[in-house]
Amino acid sequence: MNNSSVMIQIIMNEILQNLINTREVAGFIDNIIVGIEEEEGHDKVVVEVVKRSVENDLYVKPEKCK
Repeated sequence: MNNSSVMIQIIMNEILQNLINTREVAGFIDNIIVGIEEEEGHDKVVVEVVKRSVENDLYVKPEKCK
């Protein structure tokens, strides 16, 4: 697929739109960056990102999570 990275970016933008708009999350192709400094807020956003990913049949490789 020639446009696979473009399609992944579109999907990420759609499912994470409000988190991206509030600058809690940045998505770049197949990477998601959570930019919350407080641990409590960070964990909450990570849980939301994982929840939305599961709901949309997207999966992560645990070895890529830091």
